[in-house]
Amino acid sequence: MKPSPQVTMFATAMLILCMGGSTLLLHQVDQTRNKATLKDTLYISSPKALKRMSLGYDGLLADIYWTRAVQYFGGHHASDGEYTLLAPLLTITTTLDPKLLPAYEFGSNFLSPKPPDGAGKPKEAVKLVEYGIRHNPDQWRLYFNLGFVYYMELNDPAKAADAFLRGSQLPDAHPWLTLLAARMAGAAGDVKTARMMWGATYDTSNDKMVRANAAAHLKALQVDDDVNALDSIIARYQLTTGRAPSSFSDLIRAGLLPGIPVDPIGNPYALTRDGRIEVRDPDKLPFIRLGKPLGYKAPDVPKLPLE
Repeated sequence: MKPSPQVTMFATAMLILCMGGSTLLLHQVDQTRNKATLKDTLYISSPKALKRMSLGYDGLLADIYWTRAVQYFGGHHASDGEYTLLAPLLTITTTLDPKLLPAYEFGSNFLSPKPPDGAGKPKEAVKLVEYGIRHNPDQWRLYFNLGFVYYMELNDPAKAADAFLRGSQLPDAHPWLTLLAARMAGAAGDVKTARMMWGATYDTSNDKMVRANAAAHLKALQVDDDVNALDSIIARYQLTTGRAPSSFSDLIRAGLLPGIPVDPIGNPYALTRDGRIEVRDPDKLPFIRLGKPLGYKAPDVPKLPLE
């Protein structure tokens, strides 16, 4: 039976009203994204309410809020290191689109590290990734992200092992997960395990930024190892000769070094007059703990060379 003109007119009016409401909502969010402060971005603080109001544009709104989360993190990382709204922005993003996998991978990396490298909220990162796993149970990378946060930030190898083990049982899981699960027992604070974790991140990610970040951490761990080893050699030289070495040449002549030691980016280490080991270009070695020149101030945003 053909619908009456009244029904057709009513349906048309409702369609126009819905389209208008959707357009208005998207316009408001877009205006907020481009012009307003981040506090204004969350004028609708309930993710579920925003999802209801999106009228089917969940994916588009999720992309907008995810872009905003990235901008928010980058802006505050370079300024005050305050990330108050980061977790709410990520919650809104993933509620709107629970399948947006980068929001979990990068979001957990934004939330979990200690300031200034992150928000220092590893428990929020765990909640975020667990939510992602509930909605994407077949994505082994999420289990890796979860185990990474548990081990690196919460110092909980048992829960890290459980996350890796759960992920390793997926059909297409990377073999790294099985190795990491086996390595976790008693591994808290183990530099070798940390190196293994960053190595797994580097090997299993296809994202250039993630790989660059992992490579930078691996180089930092290498610098720490090198500085500790060189400090031991200097102490041995002092014990034997009764004086501090004036240069690496002294250590080479004493048979304690085969040659001038170089850092992971190929620059020779410096041996200062007071016996300290320093890297020559610390800006290219973000995340190092040892080997920083006296008085060195790291840039607000570490520059990670993309491969």
